[in-house]
Amino acid sequence: MRKIILASASPRRKELLERAGVEFEVRPGSGEEIISASVPEEVVKELSAQKARAAVFPAEEGTVILGADTIVSFGGKILGKPSDEEDAVKTLLLLQGNTHQVYTGVTILEYRDGAWREHTFAECTDVAFYPVEEPEIREYVRSGEPMDKAGSYGIQGKFGIYVRGIRGDYTNVVGLPVGRLFYEAKKLGIVLRG
Repeated sequence: MRKIILASASPRRKELLERAGVEFEVRPGSGEEIISASVPEEVVKELSAQKARAAVFPAEEGTVILGADTIVSFGGKILGKPSDEEDAVKTLLLLQGNTHQVYTGVTILEYRDGAWREHTFAECTDVAFYPVEEPEIREYVRSGEPMDKAGSYGIQGKFGIYVRGIRGDYTNVVGLPVGRLFYEAKKLGIVLRG
């Protein structure tokens, strides 16, 4: 059976892969993130590749490493994880009543014929929020939930009640576009399940 490694400590990515029926182990790579791109789609592709490469190890034929990175973008500006509660409030005030984009880059590394082969792609989903009052935003931020999330919210969490709609892949917003991952892997001849 093929060995599959998830190069991410994200509990959300782990849960998405488990629900898809993939047998894998978690092995986050370590290393400093270096961004040279400025376009959101290119940034996530660059970061996902760095994460996958940081998890490389002496491997057996057919081993697969999956790296991923997710960012939120609004008006062309990348909104990372909040630095503190006020930063989270500021970000959510900006997003409320508007539509923003969630980008996830995914890198698939496969060890084949004595070398690592790399394939990287990015997925984008539009997310629209209803208007949200500042006291509601502050109450959500006090819960602590947004503090480790790009864009200061998790669609699968308490702020999900304010989502007016999405255009694109829901799992992409959670942190891993599972359908696209399976499609891209299949094109490479990689079966992730079974």
